[in-house]
Amino acid sequence: MTNYCIVDDEPIAHRIIEGYCKELPYLQKVGSAYNAFEASQLTRQQKIDIIFLDLNMPKLTGFEWLKTLVNPPKIIVTTAYKEHALEGYELDIVDYLLKPFSFPRFLKAIHKAIDIPQVITSDKVNNNITNNSFFIKGDKKYHQIHTQDILYVEACGNYSKVYLTEEMILTHEKISVLETLLDKENFLRVHKSFLVAKKKIELIQGNQIVIENYKIPIGQTYKAFINTLLK
Repeated sequence: MTNYCIVDDEPIAHRIIEGYCKELPYLQKVGSAYNAFEASQLTRQQKIDIIFLDLNMPKLTGFEWLKTLVNPPKIIVTTAYKEHALEGYELDIVDYLLKPFSFPRFLKAIHKAIDIPQVITSDKVNNNITNNSFFIKGDKKYHQIHTQDILYVEACGNYSKVYLTEEMILTHEKISVLETLLDKENFLRVHKSFLVAKKKIELIQGNQIVIENYKIPIGQTYKAFINTLLK
């Protein structure tokens, strides 16, 4: 778990950042500060990994306060003023977010700050899975998926159903996105609508694959390839 705090004099900024962070289950809020003095007290009391830091605050600016810290945690600046970006990077900040910033841009900053399992996004897919797991969004939450738990994936229009050993998750990601992400040595496309975990296959009979209590059809164009598994 990664601990974070928000240092900003605007309550709405706290709500936006906290709302984004709630979508990421590996982030945990440990406090909020509305000026540099509250921030100093918070950093003395809590173990903090990331600070979301505003610059334009009363009495002491964000950068003025940052310079007082001996061993600061990772800093992600959140500000409406782009002219201070160079100074920020000279202070070794992780990223510089200009308000208002989107969730994808926020997520990119988080990726820079901490080493986390890959989160699938529709506009960018990374073929490398960290620690054999990744996150997908379903039911307004991000679920961590361990590849060894996947039985098969079923296309469902613009969605996909990911069947795991103990549950099924409906995600907005298309099966083509998931196929690109998963290791081709361990996952097979057996139908235009089905992707299966090779090690989970119990039986291949006729035009069907059996995995636990599920029967998955084999598409005509995929049958010749599947037959090579039997040789």
